[in-house]
Amino acid sequence: MKPQFAALFALFLVFSCKPFNSSNTMKPPVAKKNPKILEIHGDRRVDYYYWLNERENPEVIDYLKQENQYTDFVMAELKPLKQKIFEELKSRIIEDESSVPYERDGYFYYHRFEKGKEYPIYCRRKGSLEAPEEILLDQNQLAENKKFHSIGGLSVSFDHQLLAFSEDFIGRRQYIIRIKDLRTGEILPDKIENTTGQIVWASDNATLFYNIKDDALRSYKVFSYNLKTKEQREIFHEKDEKFSCYVYPSASRRFILIGSNSTLTSEIRYLPADQPEGEWKVFHPRTHGVLYSVADVNDYWMIRTNIDGAENFKIMTTPFGRTPADNWRDVVPHRNEVFLESFKLFVSLMVVEEKYDGQTHLIVYDHKGVKKDEISMPEPTYSLAIGINENQKSPWVRFEYQSMVTPPSTREYNLFTKEIRVLKTKEIPGYNPEDYLSEYIFAQASDGELIPISLVYRKSTKLDGTAPGVLYGYGSYGYSLEATFNANRLSLLDRGFVYAIAHIRGGQEKGRRWYEDGKFLKKKNTFTDFIACAEFLVEKKYIDPSRLFAWGGSAGGLLMGAVANLRPDLWRGMILDVPFVDVVTTMLDESLPLTVGEFEEWGNPKDPEYYYYMKSYSPYDNIEQKNYPAMLVTTGLHDSQVQYWEPVKYVAKLRATKTDTNPLLLYTNMDAGHGGASGRFRYLEEVALKFVFLLDLANLAINELP
Repeated sequence: MKPQFAALFALFLVFSCKPFNSSNTMKPPVAKKNPKILEIHGDRRVDYYYWLNERENPEVIDYLKQENQYTDFVMAELKPLKQKIFEELKSRIIEDESSVPYERDGYFYYHRFEKGKEYPIYCRRKGSLEAPEEILLDQNQLAENKKFHSIGGLSVSFDHQLLAFSEDFIGRRQYIIRIKDLRTGEILPDKIENTTGQIVWASDNATLFYNIKDDALRSYKVFSYNLKTKEQREIFHEKDEKFSCYVYPSASRRFILIGSNSTLTSEIRYLPADQPEGEWKVFHPRTHGVLYSVADVNDYWMIRTNIDGAENFKIMTTPFGRTPADNWRDVVPHRNEVFLESFKLFVSLMVVEEKYDGQTHLIVYDHKGVKKDEISMPEPTYSLAIGINENQKSPWVRFEYQSMVTPPSTREYNLFTKEIRVLKTKEIPGYNPEDYLSEYIFAQASDGELIPISLVYRKSTKLDGTAPGVLYGYGSYGYSLEATFNANRLSLLDRGFVYAIAHIRGGQEKGRRWYEDGKFLKKKNTFTDFIACAEFLVEKKYIDPSRLFAWGGSAGGLLMGAVANLRPDLWRGMILDVPFVDVVTTMLDESLPLTVGEFEEWGNPKDPEYYYYMKSYSPYDNIEQKNYPAMLVTTGLHDSQVQYWEPVKYVAKLRATKTDTNPLLLYTNMDAGHGGASGRFRYLEEVALKFVFLLDLANLAINELP
C-alpha cells in the first residue's frame, strides 16, 4: 500500500469506528448561561459560567451529577474493557507488599499492606527485624465506612511512646491532628483541626509544633500544643500573603525549624528541640530573591542557597551561633552547568543530588567540598534520589532508583568502601524489563533550544509512524518530571503505545534557567516546547499522527488547554486532570487558595502587562469556534489546589463553543480533592477510565470488546 493511501486508511479506521456509545438517547448536559461582567484595565470579559463556583448551590451539584451521568452513558459500551483494564492494573500489585524498614533510635519502622485492603498499616520492631511486630496505626480501621481518607503525616515522640498523626476525610488537605498513646493503644481525645498535617515533637515528649491554614488554605501560622497542660500557643504568624510557613525538624533533630517561603525568597527560624518555650532566632533575614535551606551536623550548618547570583545553587557552611549570611563560606561552589537539587549530611561526608545532562547524579563530598565519589546509572534516562537516612553516623546512605523500564528499588551505598547493595526491588507480577526500551532524545524548539524527551515502548512496537502514543507534560513551578516507572502504564505499552515525557521549560530538568524561561512573561515557551516535542515524535515516526494523545494535570492541565487552543489539529485526544484553565479570573481573586503566593510564578494581573499576557494564553479565555480534539476532563469537588469550577466551566464553555462532534467528557469525583480517589484500588478505577478513553480513540478498544 502506498504511503499516502496507508495514511488515509489509518485515518478512516480511527474516525469511522464508534465504540463510544453511539445512541442518541442522551444528549450532553448544557449549563445555563448567566452573564458575569469582569472588567479591569479597561478590558471587559463576560463569563457566562461564573455561577458554577457556587459549591453549595443545589443546581451546581445537579449539573456535576448530570455530567457524570453523561460520561457514564457515553462510556457504557466500554465498561467490560474498563473492568478488564482495572483487573490488569490490580494484578500488578503485590497485595501484601511492605516497605524497606529504616532504623531510628533502635526501632525499625516500616509499613505494609494486607490482601484486599486499601490502605497501609504502619508498624515497627524494637531492637531487630526479628523482634515482635508492633502496629502503630492501621489506616484501614481509620478509613472504615469513609469514602475518602488520607494520612497527612506521622510523627513519633523522642521517647517513642506517642504517635502524632493527621487525617483528612474529604481531600481538601485540611488535616486533623490526633495523638495515640503507643503504650496503651488509646487514641487520646485531643484534636487539632485545620492543619497542614505535618507535626514536629519537641524532645520533652509533650510539646507539638504544627501549622494552621487561613481561609485561603495558606499555611500561615505555627502553633505549639502541650499535651500535659493543654495550652495552645501561637509561635509565628507569616503576614506576607506571598509566603507560606512550615515547621519541620532539622537534619540531626536537635533543632526545630520554621521555614517561610515564597517562590523567590526564603527565611528560616530555629529553636533547640529541648527548649520548646525558648526564643526562636532568625537564621538569616529574608532578602528578596535569596533562597536558602539548611541542615545541621556536628557543630555547624550547611546551607543550600542561590545567594550572590548562584542561579543553580551552591552549598555553604557556617558555625552554630553565626548564622547571618556574612559568615557563610563556600563548600560546593556554583557551576553554570550543574543544578544542585538537594543534599544529605553525615558526620564526615555528604551526598549531593546534582543534575546535569538532564539526569540526576549522587555526588559524595567531604565537608570541605572535596569530591570523593559519584553514583550514576547506565540507563539513558532514569530517576535517582536520596532516600530515608535517619542516622548521620551510619556508613550507609540509602537512595532510590528507577527508570521507565526498571521498577523502583531501594539501595544503599557505603560511604567508605563504595559498595552498593540492593535492599529491595519492587516486584511487578508478570513484568519482564527485557521486553521494553527507553530512550532519551531531543526536540528542537523554534528558538533553537533542545528539549529533552524521555520515552518508553515495548520492543515489539514498530517505530514506523503507525504506533499510538501519549505525550505527557507539566512545565511549571520548577518541578522536574522524572523518568519514573509506572506499572499502570504497561496496559498501554503492551497494546502498542509509545509513552513520552516532555521535559519542557518551566521545569528544572536543565537547571534553574530552564525554569525561569518558562514562567512570567516567558510562559508561552512551555506551550510551544510541548508542541515542538509532539511534532518531533511524529516526524521521527515514533507516533502515528492520527493517534497522538496529550496528557497533563493541574498546571499540566493548563498546558493541555493552551496547546488545544494553539494546535487542536495535532491531537486525536487529550486527558486534562484537575486542570488550571481559568488563569486570569483565578489570579485576580486573592481570596482563593494559592493566588497571592503564585504572583511570583505567573505574575500579578493587576499589572496590565501581566494581565494581557495571561489573557493571551489562558485556556478558558481563548476557546474559539473551531474543532477541538476529544477530551476527558477530571476534577474533584473538594480540590484545594485547583478549584473544581475551573474544569467545570471550561467544559461548559467548550461544549457550547466548539464546532466538532468529538467526545467531551467531564468526570467529577464528588468525594475527593486534587489527588483523586484515596485507596490503592479505588484509585485504579479512575486510571482504568482514562486508559479506556485512550484505547477507544486509538481504535484498539473494539478488538477487546465482547
